[in-house]
Amino acid sequence: MNPKHLLYALLPLAALLYGCDLNKDIDVALPAHEPVLIVEGYLVPGEPYRIAVHESSGYFDPPTAPLVPDAKAYITHNGRRIELEYKPKLDEQANFIYTHSASEVMEGKPGDVYSLEVSDDKGRRITGITTILPAVPIDTIEWRFDEDDEEALLLTSFYDDGSTSNYYRYMTNRDSLNNGTEQDIKTSDNLTNGTRVSFGSTYFYDPGDTVIVTLYNMEKQYYDFLVSTSNAKDANGNPFAQPSKIRSSVQGGMGIFTNLAFDRKVVIIK
Repeated sequence: MNPKHLLYALLPLAALLYGCDLNKDIDVALPAHEPVLIVEGYLVPGEPYRIAVHESSGYFDPPTAPLVPDAKAYITHNGRRIELEYKPKLDEQANFIYTHSASEVMEGKPGDVYSLEVSDDKGRRITGITTILPAVPIDTIEWRFDEDDEEALLLTSFYDDGSTSNYYRYMTNRDSLNNGTEQDIKTSDNLTNGTRVSFGSTYFYDPGDTVIVTLYNMEKQYYDFLVSTSNAKDANGNPFAQPSKIRSSVQGGMGIFTNLAFDRKVVIIK
């Protein structure tokens, strides 16, 4: 059959299909959401004990996680049980609201073990453990200008301990920690164990810029948590992305309880 004749023959069929209502509404019955406790706790040497306790919410609920005023929180170290009081407060530098805190500061040393226990009047209980890590010192920070001396790249180097498995988070901020993070790299030493490691940037720093460089030595549980939350954010709202489950470090709920061991340096590009 002539292609033109075939096209004319198919036109009525196409018109018929176009006129049919091929849309169909489907009602999906979602299971009822059972709220669980969510905790975020980051121990920092020399800073007060602080954690955030929230409750999970359903997919169609408001995006703000509900607070849990009746939650009781305790941190235990060397047999001492320290109670954290419910005192919600905004940390402007971290842009984070802590719900429970104690006036006592954390003075743990590398190798010390801390445990967390949170419970509420509904009988929910969440626990976690963290082992204090040593900070990994930054060895050198240098910058190199482009051919026109208009913009510079940053290069940060440090030495990895070959006797242990390490997980790092490298972050840079311009002028202030309150400003947005410009670089945020999470990695392990699987390919760099026992070597000198360097993190670099592209040419985007101007002469006179103040750059704050932070290198975190993380627990594996914190590394896994960060990677899983990043993957979950990337998958949210993307129908082609693989769903990602948050890898919590706590039991009985969701969240993270860890310590922040880091070295931080400030340089001025000139």
